[in-house]
Amino acid sequence: MAFDLHDIEVLEGNEEVETEAYFTALQKAINSLEAWKFQGSYGRAMMEAIKAGYCALGRSSTRDYYGNRIPSRTDVEPGTKGSLEFVRTSMGDDWANMIEGVE
Repeated sequence: MAFDLHDIEVLEGNEEVETEAYFTALQKAINSLEAWKFQGSYGRAMMEAIKAGYCALGRSSTRDYYGNRIPSRTDVEPGTKGSLEFVRTSMGDDWANMIEGVE
C-alpha cells in the first residue's frame, strides 16, 4: 500500500499507533519519493529513523526540497546506515523483513 492520508495522520501525531505502525508509515514516506519534498519535519524524522536503524533508505534515489540527492538503499554500502543490513543489525531479522516488505 502506498503512502497516503492515513500515514500523514500517523506521522503528524493525529492518530495514536503502536511503534511498528509508526515506522511502517515512516518507511512508506521514505519509499514514496515525493515525501522528501514535504516540510522539513518529515525529512528530519525520516533521516533520524534511517540513522537509528528503524528504517532503510528508499528503493530509488530522489531529491529533497532543496535539491539534495537522497540515495537509494542499494546506493550505500551493505551494513552502513540506510541499508537493509544496517536495519537488520540494529533491529533484528523480523523488523528488517517487515521494513523490506513496506511498499
